[in-house]
Amino acid sequence: MSKLRQIAFYGKGGIGKSTTSQNTLAALAEMGQKILIVGCDPKADSTRLILHAKAQDTVLSLAAEAGSVEDLELEDVLKIGFRGIKCVESGGPEPGVGCAGRGVITSINFLEENGAYDDVDYVSYDVLGDVVCGGFAMPIRENKAQEIYIVMSGEMMAMYAANNISKGILKYANSGGVRLGGLICNERKTDKEYELAEALAKRLGTKLIHFVPRNNVVQHAELRRMTVVEYDPNSAQAQEYRTLANKVHANAGNGVIPTPITMDELEDLLMEFGIMSKEDESIVGKTAAQAAA
Repeated sequence: MSKLRQIAFYGKGGIGKSTTSQNTLAALAEMGQKILIVGCDPKADSTRLILHAKAQDTVLSLAAEAGSVEDLELEDVLKIGFRGIKCVESGGPEPGVGCAGRGVITSINFLEENGAYDDVDYVSYDVLGDVVCGGFAMPIRENKAQEIYIVMSGEMMAMYAANNISKGILKYANSGGVRLGGLICNERKTDKEYELAEALAKRLGTKLIHFVPRNNVVQHAELRRMTVVEYDPNSAQAQEYRTLANKVHANAGNGVIPTPITMDELEDLLMEFGIMSKEDESIVGKTAAQAAA
């Protein structure tokens, strides 16, 4: 039996991380891989395209109803979706109350103890936003997620988040086995986006795994709560996700300990590609009309 690969998708909130992860996992399932998705976002939207559902009942909410997590059965929390993909959502506390990390680790421990990890090739963790909050670093801190893929774009804040996540990986890399598998650029059509993504990957000591082009078929599929791989399997975009899935599959054991850069170095990178210039301080706070005057 092949070794279980525990991967995680991180990235700035709103970058298209859940969409990218679910399409990649759907393509891996097409290849015959057995997949378990553990959603680690309190919004519980990490499995919606696989299950064609708005939001799955979460481990934490079901545990609260039942009395405790020990009162749950695996079939209460695990749903089967596209191509036999197993789906679980950990859930989280109400907004403003408690830490999401507790729900994540409670769910992972419950799943491991009840055999959810048996007979799967991949366990994938889809994690909210940045790793500034220790709770969302839980799959890394607890040495569960071994292989991290950062979804980013050519936008400055997405690159900033990718660098921050790399800092989180570096922090736990020596005490555990976590490694950065690479960057996935989800195109936003910003200037020199591919070149910037490649350059950032190089600075972080990793590689750009794939550049996912922007395509409206993604929105059409999402409206139907489906992955592109299922909704329009013959589309060019579905083929992009298959290419990405093949690259991830071939990337076993190639993870690195990242070399994060400073904010100044990140700005230097943007200057290098002409996205920012040294004179930018002079235009701060100026309207378009003022700049044109």
